[in-house]
Amino acid sequence: MKITLLSGRTFDINADLGFDMKVIHSGRSRRLTLRIDKKDRVAVLTIPKYCSRKKAVSFVESHQDWVLDNLRKIPELKSFKNNDVISLFGKEYKIEHSMIRGNTMLDKKNKILYISGGIEFLHRRVKDFIKKLALEEFTNRSIEVADKIGKTVHNVCIKDTKSRWASCSSLNNINYSWRLALAPEFVIRYIVAHEVSHLKHQDHSAYFWALVEFLEEDAKKGKEWLTENGHLLYMYK
Repeated sequence: MKITLLSGRTFDINADLGFDMKVIHSGRSRRLTLRIDKKDRVAVLTIPKYCSRKKAVSFVESHQDWVLDNLRKIPELKSFKNNDVISLFGKEYKIEHSMIRGNTMLDKKNKILYISGGIEFLHRRVKDFIKKLALEEFTNRSIEVADKIGKTVHNVCIKDTKSRWASCSSLNNINYSWRLALAPEFVIRYIVAHEVSHLKHQDHSAYFWALVEFLEEDAKKGKEWLTENGHLLYMYK
């Protein structure tokens, strides 16, 4: 089994466990722990400072069934397909392929996302459309919420990140993951409130969280949803 360290180095362990995993060497941890990274779809082993390799391997082997069972519970990766029903900013739309060139549009009245071009390019075109829609929506929403606290958003970017859902720089630039467009409406409102609050508080102090809750009454609900279900937004490639 090949184990990948966070430093990027790898080494082989002569134990056929049937799956790869990440390993974290921690000076703060007092015991071996295992968890499942649902975003990267991999098991993560944390090893304390004074722990032998033999003990670490034995620990993983004893929990192999638990690891495999939890990995199997993670939804399979999939592509956007014709007739799929997806959520866009809290509203469901059916994807319909159209042979008419250039006919990619969102029919809000009939709740249909028309995608043109060759069927083999449908996934990419849907993804590109969502990114375009996300830029427009998150820009407008960020500016609107920022106005409530007398702050200005300098720029909004849409990215494909896995380490965080969104971020706000000291230059008042906000980045959002395009996958958030697939989340429930209250989750999107929470994320916008969270990032806009960083325009005033570049930390996670009590003042920051108080402002988040002032801007979005369902902030706690949105945060909890992401913790429990955020990995579902990574079903699509």
